[in-house]
Amino acid sequence: MKKIFSIFIFALLSCSLFADEGMWLPILIEKYNITDMQKKGFKLTAEDIYSINHASMKDAIVIFGGGCTGEMISNEGLLITNHHCGYGTIQRHSSVEHDYLTDGFWAMSRKEELASPGLTVTFLVSMEDVTDKVLEGVTSDMSDSDRATKILANMSKIKEESVKDTHYQARIESFYNGNQYFLFKNEIFEDVRLVGAPPSAIGKFGGDTDNWMWPRHTGDFSLFRVYCDKDGKPAKYSDDNIPYTPKKFFPISLKGVQEGDFTMVFGYPGTTQEYLPAVAVEQVMNESDPTRIAIRDKKLEVIKAGMEKSKLTRIQYSNKAASIANGWKKWQGEIKGLKRLDAVNVKLNFEEGFQKWANDKPEYKDLLNDYAKVYAEMKPLNLAYIYITEAILGSYAVSFANQMRMLESCKDALPESLQSLKEMTLSKSKGNYKDYDEQVEIRLFAEMTRIYMENMPKKYWPSAYSNIDKVTKSASDKYMAFAEYCFSKSVFANQTKFDNFVNGLSSKSVKTLTTDPIYSIAKEVMDKYKNEIRMALIDCDVRIKKLDRIYMKAQMEYEPQKRFFPDANFTLRVTYGQVTPYKPADGIDYEYFTTLDGIIEKDNPNIYDYKVPARLKELYEKKDYGRYADKDGKMHVAFTATNHTTGGNSGSPVINGNGELIGVNFDRNWEGTMSDIMYDPEMCRNISLDIRYALFLIDKFAGASHLIDEMEIRK
Repeated sequence: MKKIFSIFIFALLSCSLFADEGMWLPILIEKYNITDMQKKGFKLTAEDIYSINHASMKDAIVIFGGGCTGEMISNEGLLITNHHCGYGTIQRHSSVEHDYLTDGFWAMSRKEELASPGLTVTFLVSMEDVTDKVLEGVTSDMSDSDRATKILANMSKIKEESVKDTHYQARIESFYNGNQYFLFKNEIFEDVRLVGAPPSAIGKFGGDTDNWMWPRHTGDFSLFRVYCDKDGKPAKYSDDNIPYTPKKFFPISLKGVQEGDFTMVFGYPGTTQEYLPAVAVEQVMNESDPTRIAIRDKKLEVIKAGMEKSKLTRIQYSNKAASIANGWKKWQGEIKGLKRLDAVNVKLNFEEGFQKWANDKPEYKDLLNDYAKVYAEMKPLNLAYIYITEAILGSYAVSFANQMRMLESCKDALPESLQSLKEMTLSKSKGNYKDYDEQVEIRLFAEMTRIYMENMPKKYWPSAYSNIDKVTKSASDKYMAFAEYCFSKSVFANQTKFDNFVNGLSSKSVKTLTTDPIYSIAKEVMDKYKNEIRMALIDCDVRIKKLDRIYMKAQMEYEPQKRFFPDANFTLRVTYGQVTPYKPADGIDYEYFTTLDGIIEKDNPNIYDYKVPARLKELYEKKDYGRYADKDGKMHVAFTATNHTTGGNSGSPVINGNGELIGVNFDRNWEGTMSDIMYDPEMCRNISLDIRYALFLIDKFAGASHLIDEMEIRK
């Protein structure tokens, strides 16, 4: 196995330096990147980024929740991340009486900070290359299943031994599509409290319209505090817990950025697919993305119509709408970018040369043909999966019904077990129906049914669909009539009906679920998925993963001078670049920064996402920016750079050459969203909140100067 790994070492060490593409493991920065970083303006060392011997930048970075990054900005546990990363927590704390989404929230004392059950932050303790240990006993003549079994057994043993007698948790992730493995030891804190968030008119300024776009004027940040027990260890929420003292936190620079400045983004990028074959890129560009976009078009139309009618509905569906819209808009940009780069033909041209090289290499010569076969087989399965997950489960009523299939277990439950089931179900009901409007759900159910029936073969229809004409008779809109019928007959229609059903639950009453239309649709479709689609998709996925592993190794042998970075997999990475403007189209030249001037220009009191708060306008009119203004006298809001980022990098610290915090990463430009598949140095930009704007809002807008006092501010 050492021979395999040597290929990757050689490919990295012998490379020439390229543009700012790549997401690099911090433990390997000393070997592969530090010289290039220092040439571009980084003034520190690799040890300052990652060290196991002393506190380093990696000790100030956290996984925030389940899919974002955050960073420590004081020695009292204060943490900053994006507003959109904290959005779900802010929304859960909000009500009509306390609308923190609209009004913002600022804890003026530790006692006012809001406990957030279920929210965690994860610190990396260490990472280690365990490739040899994971692949120990793996031989080339093993079957795929035996190989997988051996690797899983090895990984389980490694993880268990690595955290024995500690409170740490371990995970092992593969890199280079299964050719290399790293062990990550983590420390997870469970008491995380909301400290501050600007109103959505600042933190989500521009809403879905501005999402993924540049120029950007969003104050996308929120503040939390990490708490621990008196010994500094993770603990469940308790009034006795104290603020956590991190090993490292970031000092904050007030100098701002200039074009050409070095920037480093340090965080947890989610997923990239830079080494896909042409057939896979074609499927993404022409099938998967367009299908998802079309379904989400309709979901957003229905939800936003409901949100416009009611303040309560706007609060209930704000997080759902944001989540749906994020992927919806990203995929549109991805398609546009891939087409502009002619990505499929770029891949095909590469594969033409690769195939000539591979023809006399038995282990590689059939790779591309094998890819073509499995992707052709997967195509209808993939589309079925998308329509089921996006359309069928896109109805929250159906999705909740699917989650409640455990209710059938009460047929054989003992009295004490039945009571426990009732209590657990009622708790889930409270969470589900808190953010639920029956009229919105009826419309959503109708539109998702329409999409599913018009695009999926009848063999995948639930039996209820066969009776739709009979049930709706001569209705002008049979799908809407069908939805109203289903909701009139279903216990899942609203919380009152569902809770009444659960309170009266018995081995006899549970039988009514067999005739409940919403429950029946959820059960039938998901059973079809599990029995006819899921296993076939898994089989395709297993075959693709094997091909990916071999193809990755082959590509690196084919191009030994190229610098290959491992695809993102939500592990801690360093990406670096420079503050740079860009030109998205002929006649358009974008500056690298935006200012508060642009927010005032966009002000529109009639549009929720563009209604600038009066206090912010007052500060603007007085030019009361304090020490946070740029040397040009303006309040800078955001800036662009060439750092290679993706989902998961939301909330990541943007660091200057001195190791100081200058921004918080929150987005990419729309023209560069194809960077998950194909990076373009001319067009790909990450978008970051200027940290001075966040400080200005905390201090001048919110009056929470006590939070500023915690931080180390450098002029």
